[in-house]
Amino acid sequence: MALATLREVLEIAGRTNTAIPGFNIDNIEIPEAIMEAAEEENCPVILTIGQGAIHAGGLRHLPDVVRRIGESSSVPVVMHLDHGISYEQAVVCLRAGFTSVMYDGSHHPFEENVRESRAVVRAAHAAGISVECELGAISGVEDGMSHSGANLVDLEEVKRFLEAVDCDALAIGIGNAHGIYRGTPDLDFARLAACRDLGAPPLVLHGGSGIPKDMIQKAVRLGIRKINVATEVRLAFMEGLESAVGTRDIYAMYGAAKSAVRALAKEKIRMFQNKE
Repeated sequence: MALATLREVLEIAGRTNTAIPGFNIDNIEIPEAIMEAAEEENCPVILTIGQGAIHAGGLRHLPDVVRRIGESSSVPVVMHLDHGISYEQAVVCLRAGFTSVMYDGSHHPFEENVRESRAVVRAAHAAGISVECELGAISGVEDGMSHSGANLVDLEEVKRFLEAVDCDALAIGIGNAHGIYRGTPDLDFARLAACRDLGAPPLVLHGGSGIPKDMIQKAVRLGIRKINVATEVRLAFMEGLESAVGTRDIYAMYGAAKSAVRALAKEKIRMFQNKE
């Protein structure tokens, strides 16, 4: 089937009270493994291309990989830009065939975030493409991008942002962080519920790697409709490679890496759908 937009799969999540996984991809084998899991679980999936992958290989290969995967998939597949850095990058991704882009202006002053988010939304919506925006910069490090300090979104800013920006999804800071958590994360569920009650579009939880299952499922019940997983995907792939490195057989190594990613993806999909 043709690639789906983020809006389309988040409508499915809303109807079923589940969250759609957004898995970061960095090579050919990772999305292949994720799609095997998604099709086994009959779950839509968001294949996310982040800044690390863009810096490493530009936008020459991964969009083609995702497009071909989408054409042969039995479940909806979204090609999504993660933590887009500018209006210009969003336009490049629109031309490359992305069906969803994120503009992350959360580290800018509020008014600048609004201004740039509106520009991205206007361009993307003209092409029928969905847009995710962000408020409350997510702490931690991902793809060389870092933010430190508290990342609790300001509810008054959420209200003002939604009055000014017609985004299709909104990533919010509720104590979540990129990377692997040191100890149990402290998620502000009351703040999440308050954002939902403000009439926000589908809400997004970044930093999904390592959040305990009970906290994930509570977040889903309170309105989270997309959950990003990047670090755990990469760790699973590398651990799979390491498990077979002694064979000195590249195909065995890639096979072990794909198996590890497939198992992780199935675990996350089932968790986000409250299947276990």
